[in-house]
Amino acid sequence: MDGNGTQQTPGTTVLVVDDVAASRYAMGAVLSRAGHQVVPVASGGEALVELDVRLRDGTLPDVALVDVGLPDMSGFELCRRVRARPPIATLPVVHFSAAATAPGDRCRGLDAGGDAYLTVPAEPQEIQAVVRAAVRGARRSTGAETAVHRLTLLSEAIVTVQAARCPRELAAAAAEGAAHLTDSPAAVFVIGPDGGPYRGTARCRPAPADSGAHQAAARLVIRLTEGRTGVTSTVVPAPLWPAGMFRAGVEEDARLTVATAQDGRTAVCLATPVRRAAITDPAADGLLARLAQACALAAEPLLLYRVERHVALTLQHSFLPQPHRLPHLPGVDIVVRYEPASRQTEIGGDFYAALRTGEGVLTAVGDVVGHSLDAATVMVEIRHALRAYCVTESDPVVLAGRLDRMLQQYHPDVTATVCLALVDPGSGLVRIANAGHIPPLILRDGGGAEYVDACGPLLGLGLERPEPTERHLAPTDRLLMVTDGLIETRGTPLETSLEQLRTAAADAPAGLDTLCDVLLGCFGRDREDDIAMLALRLG
Repeated sequence: MDGNGTQQTPGTTVLVVDDVAASRYAMGAVLSRAGHQVVPVASGGEALVELDVRLRDGTLPDVALVDVGLPDMSGFELCRRVRARPPIATLPVVHFSAAATAPGDRCRGLDAGGDAYLTVPAEPQEIQAVVRAAVRGARRSTGAETAVHRLTLLSEAIVTVQAARCPRELAAAAAEGAAHLTDSPAAVFVIGPDGGPYRGTARCRPAPADSGAHQAAARLVIRLTEGRTGVTSTVVPAPLWPAGMFRAGVEEDARLTVATAQDGRTAVCLATPVRRAAITDPAADGLLARLAQACALAAEPLLLYRVERHVALTLQHSFLPQPHRLPHLPGVDIVVRYEPASRQTEIGGDFYAALRTGEGVLTAVGDVVGHSLDAATVMVEIRHALRAYCVTESDPVVLAGRLDRMLQQYHPDVTATVCLALVDPGSGLVRIANAGHIPPLILRDGGGAEYVDACGPLLGLGLERPEPTERHLAPTDRLLMVTDGLIETRGTPLETSLEQLRTAAADAPAGLDTLCDVLLGCFGRDREDDIAMLALRLG
């Protein structure tokens, strides 16, 4: 309060723009006695230069008092130029004039973007009141704009977090969001049920990963998240927070905002540096808490999926014989490959099989429709059923029919594709039954390649099956069977992909291993589905 009981605006800087030195001095004296810092300039051009300098220094004034009748431009024109420049457009401008003021002058001042109009000479209390009112209005407006801006940043961060395809992507997106909300470095730790942390950073210049700071911070975060529920925030003093986590070689307090998912096994920690003399911003803390909670909810299914994916991959690897463990099958050479989908995509039900029967060697490549642990489980059942049926049956069409009935009986909502090829090593005769799968390729000596014209309905539909397609293999021929994960690409017609595969296979060098490796090199990178492949030649 001043001597008249009016409230002061502490630390206010006022730019006074007046070409008359005496008037500048008088206005400055009134404002200085009220506790304001005064920056006097004599023209509109000088005012713009002063604002540029202070903008670079981060010391913009809180309000500008502008004389209407300046020598180089009117005060109205100066106000319009200020409003046209976004970095200084929010500066409050109060016009004043010693001339007789008509209503039209006041209107011109407000239309130009001014916040108030003073007629001088005026009482000191009136000048001070106008300055206070202009500063309060600007601060309220700036506060509202800041709140809207922060909420926009929070919304954008949550959308990015929810779009993450894996815990590492989520941690990186959350760190970027926290850095934008606090305008500071940020580190995020996502803690899964197995205790393994996934870390993301933004705006950090941390110590090297081998310095131990990262591991120490992760261990501390894991200890702090144990037994917590909901969202909590705490400050870890610099002696306890690893130096160099945010900036190499710098000790800083850290504010940790921790959110735990509903299952209690998934936690997310947002870490940002805290200046010891800084005033806590409750609004920023609240937004960080909301971001942390959104991250925990988004991380829970991602982490659970990783567990399920690991189980499914283990299941597939356990039941699909590895290349070096294939059974010895007289009369044929067989090479197989299995490539799981990229880390960000779901596990499928792709499989291969090579089995001895009473009439030769049965090979199979198939795919259970869908992606999940369930698909991998059904895949295992199909392989076991096929092995059991082969004990007493060799006809590929009969075997396809039995697998079809098995799915209808035990998995009525599941369908699968499979291609079965019964090879007689002695004669080279191949009998093929195809159930909705990519037909096999026969690669002839000399570079030719053709798909076998074999088709039929998917397994699980109970539809009638055509007779097997027969072909003969020469000793130099190769038979190639693949799942669609090798070639299927969004936006590309299947016919185009099949032709690309045929051309690449025809041009591949001789040899079964070489053929498989070349095709995986051409098509198998970062695929969205699993890949099973089997190549055969008479031995």
